[in-house]
Amino acid sequence: MSAIEKEQITAVILAGGMGRRMGGQDKGQLQLQGQPLIEYVLNAISPQVKTILINANRHQEDYASYGYPVLADSLEGYQGPLAGFAAGMQAAITPYIVTVPCDGPLLASDLVKRLCSSLIADDADIAVAHDGNRMQPVYALISTSLLPSLELYLKAGHRKIDQWYADHVIALADFSDVPDTFRNINTPEDRSRLQQERFTA
Repeated sequence: MSAIEKEQITAVILAGGMGRRMGGQDKGQLQLQGQPLIEYVLNAISPQVKTILINANRHQEDYASYGYPVLADSLEGYQGPLAGFAAGMQAAITPYIVTVPCDGPLLASDLVKRLCSSLIADDADIAVAHDGNRMQPVYALISTSLLPSLELYLKAGHRKIDQWYADHVIALADFSDVPDTFRNINTPEDRSRLQQERFTA
């Protein structure tokens, strides 16, 4: 394989969590500088892929207002990112999905390009972003052919992303030059800090 075109990729924006550290708030709906976090992610990822799906278990009408299909987890009880992966893979008609969280407003403009290059170079099934210090497991390019494997893993009661990744050939995409693009907002303090650093002159 020499290249992966954007038409072969569906972005799955993960907005299905409980937001425990945000007091149960839906993080995709949180405002940063007067704009919902989901909008930052949509603006950054839409030029990089053919289609977009939003994985959300709450406020689905609000998410649907952006004009993209909204998918709930097929598993009940907020089972974590892998449940969102599975929902996206089940719905996607492209050979690949790229997963990104709804609470990462600084998403790299070349995220998908770098993930594709690493997947091809290593002849891998999954390409995962690495910020120079650690893997960023929810920023990943995944072959949808792995859906049966993921469904079996989830059916067995497993939920750990790293453990499922370990069953497949993984490429680590180097983002050590732009580690800030993986900053996400988990707490009110995270939001205040980011707003002060990025949006206050």
